[in-house]
Amino acid sequence: MSKQVHRILQNSFGFNPADNTHHFLVNIPRGANDPVEISEHYNWDEQTGSSPVSYTSRADGQLRVRLQRFKWETIANEVRVQLNRCLKKEGNKSGQWKVGPNLVRLDLGKELVLLAWAIEDADPALIRNAMANWQGFEPEERWWLFTQTAAASGHATMDKNIGWRKAVRYALTENPLTDLPSLPDYFQRASEAPLLASLQETHDNEV
Repeated sequence: MSKQVHRILQNSFGFNPADNTHHFLVNIPRGANDPVEISEHYNWDEQTGSSPVSYTSRADGQLRVRLQRFKWETIANEVRVQLNRCLKKEGNKSGQWKVGPNLVRLDLGKELVLLAWAIEDADPALIRNAMANWQGFEPEERWWLFTQTAAASGHATMDKNIGWRKAVRYALTENPLTDLPSLPDYFQRASEAPLLASLQETHDNEV
């Protein structure tokens, strides 16, 4: 394993290729105004790391979202705290954001991408709303919303602001905040279907 790959793994958010090579990659460029890109990868190489990022419809390495830098910086710290809280509960080492590639475990990456989809085209004033609603969801709800959105409109650029992607934005940014956040009505019926239980089973097998 190269020194660079080893360093990236050491700073990751729970990703261990020995358990599962399927993961997400958050690329934080050095340029202060350059967008942050999040991609989904199925393969891992001990010498080169994540499979190449794909800007096409190819599944492995597919770019899931491109987020304006100021929006990323608005959520980055709270997301880090949220992900590390989960990792610490499991007795795992916490992660940290660094310039360059950042590896995120599959389940946590799904949750992160869901939030990024919600704010990518949203009014910046609504980002705090999105964060609060996102935090109010159960992990299973976040996984379910990611899975549905990824299947229908999950490409970073080709599927932007359409279908499920647009619905997620409205659901997280414009849904009124309550003491007990829950899935909006137009997602609720589907979330009660057997699919959600099957996603939990799939997650348990993957992680």
